[in-house]
Amino acid sequence: MVSGRKQKVVIIGGGITGLTSAYYLQQELKKLSLPFEVLLIEAGPRLGGKIQTIVKDGFVIERGPDSFLERKTSAARLAKAIGMEHDLVHSTAGKSYVLVRDRLHPMPSGSIMGIPTEMKPFIFTSLFSPLGKLRAAADFVLPKSDEKNDQALGSFFRRRLGDEVVENLVEPLLSGIYAGDIDELSLMSTFPQFYQVEQKYGSLIRGMKKGARSRSKVRINDEKNEKGLFLTFKRGLKSFVDQLEFSLDEGTVKKGTKVQSILKGNDSYKIQLNSKDEIEAVAVIVAVPHKSAVSMLSNYQFLEDFKDMPTTSLATVAMAFDQSALKDEMNGTGFVVSRNSDYTITACTWTHKKWPQSAPKGKALLRCYVGRPGDSAVVDLSDEEIIQIILEDLNKSMNITERPEFSIVSRWKDAMPQYTVGHKERVVKLKKDLSDNLPGVILAGSSYGGLGIPDCIDQGEAAAAQVLSLLVSKSNIAKESIGI
Repeated sequence: MVSGRKQKVVIIGGGITGLTSAYYLQQELKKLSLPFEVLLIEAGPRLGGKIQTIVKDGFVIERGPDSFLERKTSAARLAKAIGMEHDLVHSTAGKSYVLVRDRLHPMPSGSIMGIPTEMKPFIFTSLFSPLGKLRAAADFVLPKSDEKNDQALGSFFRRRLGDEVVENLVEPLLSGIYAGDIDELSLMSTFPQFYQVEQKYGSLIRGMKKGARSRSKVRINDEKNEKGLFLTFKRGLKSFVDQLEFSLDEGTVKKGTKVQSILKGNDSYKIQLNSKDEIEAVAVIVAVPHKSAVSMLSNYQFLEDFKDMPTTSLATVAMAFDQSALKDEMNGTGFVVSRNSDYTITACTWTHKKWPQSAPKGKALLRCYVGRPGDSAVVDLSDEEIIQIILEDLNKSMNITERPEFSIVSRWKDAMPQYTVGHKERVVKLKKDLSDNLPGVILAGSSYGGLGIPDCIDQGEAAAAQVLSLLVSKSNIAKESIGI
């Protein structure tokens, strides 16, 4: 180490994963008085990645994610660390619906990700035919799965509950979270807890029911609940990003700079920038989508399995209305759409109901989603074409005949990585290869260990801890070499 000069840890990618790594690592370096500095490099002109908030005419509009699950505590913990705990707000706990056969059906009370934990609401729901309900009841007697390794979400749930329950309830919920095809998505990388429940109890329904009894029960359609399951910030998620950036030391962030390659040196890494400049780093956290990571590490074969990792595209459309335009508005927070229905939209959030602070009094804010795996051509249409298609769907489903006061279309091209069968094993192998061959280079983010904000924060925090351990070790070795 050159006297008086701090070695750098470079974090590539200014989304929530990279920001989290930068914040926690910087805080720990200060506590331990370690002689290293953090540099975060972002290719674009702004930080936050998919987190983008627009404030317009009193509306607070999210273009990307709109919230995070309260039970995943890392996001709220980070908010507290940067002084934003008092800005957190809960979603409301209104009903959710599924659009099937041109009708909005309430989701059965007590269901957890589409799996019933109460029999009465399931028996009397209009979502399924008598035969569909009977087929789902076979879950009580079917033997548990013989699969010891990974399997597709779709095949797992179809075997337990049958096609009708999967297509009218489970699929719209689960594919909505991952914007993917459940017949391709990995069970063990998305919802391994369902496999564990089946193995322990021999039945999904029985296991989820017992689990619901053993903890404070969360019912997605229980009107007695005052608070919903989700959290966001009063001024939108961008305020979270802005405060994180503000909490970093001056000079930490370098925007508008693209990393071309990462090369291993003797005891450090050479990071080549698009400006032809080169930065030397003792450790590197690569918090960018897998396609960018493959490009940056193209001199190495470790990411070979991720070159062809699929992604999906979608678009969201926020529409502002006068509340009088919603003639048949339901009492709830929105609906998802069964793939069997003849609609282009895949979901619609009644944002002004889910988040009352998001719209002025007397106004309504809807957020609709379009784009399915293997059928994302709609995302490439013009704004006006997408808006017209959505308005036709809203007319059929909610009797909305007026045009919105304004609309905001947000396209997310190839933005949703797909955790296909075997994903977990591929990630484990990749991390071992990196550890063995490029120690100090760490991959984190939505392409690897979870898509949601808390999942990305968890990965960012873990990456920071991993780098810190390396730096502590280096510092101790340096001290020993000079007899301290």
